[in-house]
Amino acid sequence: MPAEDLLIRPANDAADSGAARTLPANVEAEAAFLGAVLIDNRVIEELPVALAPAHFFEPVHARIFERVLQLLDRKAVVTPVTLRPYFEADEALKELGGVAYLARLTADGQGLLAPRELAAQIYDLALLRELISVGRGLVESAMDTSESVEPLEQIEQAEAALYRVAEGASGQSEAQSFGRATQTAIEQVQRALESGGHISGKTTGLSDLNEKVGGLHDSDLIILAGRPGMGKTSLATNIAFNAAERLRRDLADGIEREKSVGAAVAFFSLEMSADQLATRILAEQSRISSEKLRMGRISREDFQQLSFASQRLAELPLFIDDTPALSIAALRTRARRLKRRHDIGLIVVDYLQLLQGSSRANDNRVNEISEISRGLKTLAKELAVPVIALSQLSRAVESREDKRPMLSDLRESGSIEQDADMVWFIFREEYYHDAIKPQTPDETSSADVVAKYKEWEQKHLDLVNKAAVIVAKQRHGSTGMIQLRFESEFTKFSDLARGEQRDYDYD
Repeated sequence: MPAEDLLIRPANDAADSGAARTLPANVEAEAAFLGAVLIDNRVIEELPVALAPAHFFEPVHARIFERVLQLLDRKAVVTPVTLRPYFEADEALKELGGVAYLARLTADGQGLLAPRELAAQIYDLALLRELISVGRGLVESAMDTSESVEPLEQIEQAEAALYRVAEGASGQSEAQSFGRATQTAIEQVQRALESGGHISGKTTGLSDLNEKVGGLHDSDLIILAGRPGMGKTSLATNIAFNAAERLRRDLADGIEREKSVGAAVAFFSLEMSADQLATRILAEQSRISSEKLRMGRISREDFQQLSFASQRLAELPLFIDDTPALSIAALRTRARRLKRRHDIGLIVVDYLQLLQGSSRANDNRVNEISEISRGLKTLAKELAVPVIALSQLSRAVESREDKRPMLSDLRESGSIEQDADMVWFIFREEYYHDAIKPQTPDETSSADVVAKYKEWEQKHLDLVNKAAVIVAKQRHGSTGMIQLRFESEFTKFSDLARGEQRDYDYD
């Protein structure tokens, strides 16, 4: 094919045209690859990279490739003839010879000799162009020395830009067609159908919770809140383990990562150390009290059981970062690295109020919490993973007769409720009932004292080892309450048998 037929004709002025020609590109490779695709549509099924229209330097080639993908998605055969109606009015294509250019793409068929190599080169050159764009932006930002400049914020933005390049995301921030968004929605519905009709996102490992919320959806921010002693960290740890264990098991069974409802998990623990979290998980899996593990009061049989559990957990795709006093910017940077290195599919933050905002927001705690909640929501969208952030509740709960939490109890900022896609409250009535335990009667106690204690004891037996997750906000569906079993000795949540459930009268 003559090189002059492939000349780029940018719409920019002469100065911009000269600059554009210095960018890394191989228009001949793009043309040869498109020719190979038009000769044999199956070429596109064997690409080593996720090639997208935005990776083509020549705008006409990008439009041709986009139309090819659309037609193939409809199961149509794509040839220069079937493409012709879509490009007869394309002004830029007319400069290259009109629709006859489509036929010239397939004239020699040289692209069929190495279509995979051509695709890889197109992809790599696109990443280099994107890297040049990021570099120019970094230089311009670094040259700005005004007082309003925040160097740490620039570093965080640079990390985000480089992450997008590393993920091959050039052009992905542009608006997508409704058809593409619809296709993604259909894929989620299909995933839920194949999982048994309950899960379209990542599993929590708790059947009733999965059924209520449909799993943990990509790009969602889930706030898990509760007063101290309710079991927030225990529930978050259980969910993190369940998701990671499901992925490990699915991969071992030969199920593709994309089709698994499990996920590799990044757990940012700002309150507990990594070994404390590991102790909780070991206690849960070995069914040995975490208190006994800490004190070393275990038998040799218990230790052997513990060793078996630790061996089973050795390959668990669960990554714990226990760095204290993280800023929201630093957390997002670390999350991007974990996403790039380990392809994490779920992030847990324990807990939101221990994160720090930027120096500009530190003078106002409400503004700082607002910045943190927005940053977590942005992170969920940027990495396309669910983010579970634990949150404290205000003491207003303790002053009410009905201790069940409400959205207004979220501490320090209404933006938490606003930014969240789901808000869960963990509530254990047993905790509050134990606090009003009457005096244990003896032989000298009056009948009233005995009756009062028996009444308390009967309710205690009804409440012991039971917990509830209140879904107070859900953008994807209805609110409601899910009842769970909680074994505090092992810090383990599990599904509650139907016959054991109580009527909380929660709407």
